[in-house]
Amino acid sequence: MTNITQPPNSAVSGQVSTHRCVRVCHNRTCKKQGAAKVLAALTNLPVPDVTVTASSCLGQCGNGPMVLVLPDMVWYSGVQPHEIPLLVEQHLRCGERVKQMLYYRFHPQG
Repeated sequence: MTNITQPPNSAVSGQVSTHRCVRVCHNRTCKKQGAAKVLAALTNLPVPDVTVTASSCLGQCGNGPMVLVLPDMVWYSGVQPHEIPLLVEQHLRCGERVKQMLYYRFHPQG
């Protein structure tokens, strides 16, 4: 498991202050579906108080790349690198779920 940590920075205005951990599945299926590019996109957009981690299997094979945001327990499926700026801005910076990216099995209503 790779751990990539972004240093906290409380001086940024408009940030949601809760520390979050973003896990990107890097098991076989998610890897084949582009998880490395998703992880790279996340690390290229650092967010204060957010730890980005390459994870072992998140148990949702075939729906990846899977991204799990903790402690929010928000699951995103089929995440593509070009969607990362939206996820960062809307969820990690503003605290709002990105409804069109939510994993339907855990968030059926969006």
